[in-house]
Amino acid sequence: MLRTALLLTAVALCLPAAVKKEAFGRTPDGQAVEIFTLSNAAGMTARIMTYGATVVSLAGPDGFDVLLGFDSLAGYLQEQPYMGAIVGRYGNRIAKGRFSLNGKSYSLAVNNGANALHGGLRGFDKRVWKATAKADAVEFTYRSAAGEEGYPGQLDVTVTYTLTAGNELRIDYLAAASEDTVANLTNHAYFNLSGGATILDHVVRIDADRFTPVDAGLIPTGELRAVAGTPFDFRKATAIGARIDARDQQIQFGGGYDHNWALNGGAGTLRKVIEAYSPRSGRVLTVATTEPGVQFYTGNFLDGKLTGKGKRQYVRRAGFCFETQHYPDSPNRPSFPSTVVKKGVPLRSTTVWGLSRR
Repeated sequence: MLRTALLLTAVALCLPAAVKKEAFGRTPDGQAVEIFTLSNAAGMTARIMTYGATVVSLAGPDGFDVLLGFDSLAGYLQEQPYMGAIVGRYGNRIAKGRFSLNGKSYSLAVNNGANALHGGLRGFDKRVWKATAKADAVEFTYRSAAGEEGYPGQLDVTVTYTLTAGNELRIDYLAAASEDTVANLTNHAYFNLSGGATILDHVVRIDADRFTPVDAGLIPTGELRAVAGTPFDFRKATAIGARIDARDQQIQFGGGYDHNWALNGGAGTLRKVIEAYSPRSGRVLTVATTEPGVQFYTGNFLDGKLTGKGKRQYVRRAGFCFETQHYPDSPNRPSFPSTVVKKGVPLRSTTVWGLSRR
């Protein structure tokens, strides 16, 4: 019996994921939205729709969906905080919506106080992407026109989601520019590994010795500061709630995590740098990425007004995000890793989410 079970497991690990396509509604202007379900032999599933190239659900072999989100397209069409979507052309913030490139100044759509956030008023999260199903993946494409939201150059973007036999969802980003521009692509999924009201009991480890302090507008000051001795030290697994309510005026910390960590290891190399664990459920999320940083956000601006899946109210800190990325405001910070995408030199990036149990 044991030999048979091991043989079946080995066979399952060799089987590719299956892909199913369904209609998921229409946008107010009549565009059809489709949703794709990827499933592997172990029972893991991922549902991803063409509106925003959004991951609508992600469930491990136990069938539990670890993502916040909505039961229908209507939930995603309302004003909501980018749940599960691809954000761009520039994920995170650009100070005052301005930057210079090749001696020319650009003004972007401002949508976060004085700053540009996640691509502007109508970023990639609010666009209907084209999609093509592969054997074990779905490829989403979007052409961002020159001048869209103020950004220079046309940008052709491809995001490919692949469900592996090892219970991982791999996200591969590719972007090619018609002229030099800036870009910072990421996914804005909100995770909750237990289904509890908040994620404060989740235990997180981030392989990062430094972070980027911010000003009152959450714009990096330009400093890379050591995490040692601060609430940002997650080098050893620590509960999210352990220090989340600390106050430190010197580093503008108060109200929760919404900061960028400078990840250890070489950017461009796919390395496992993040782990989150729910003691309540035993579920584990791992994150591997080629990106130099991650924005760890703890749902501080959720306020209970959004009704999500299963009529659940998303209260403050109901979910957390690991937005693998280049650093915020990099176009205005020459010392940060560059987010310039040059004509003829495509942007390439990979992030992998893995689900398991302890």
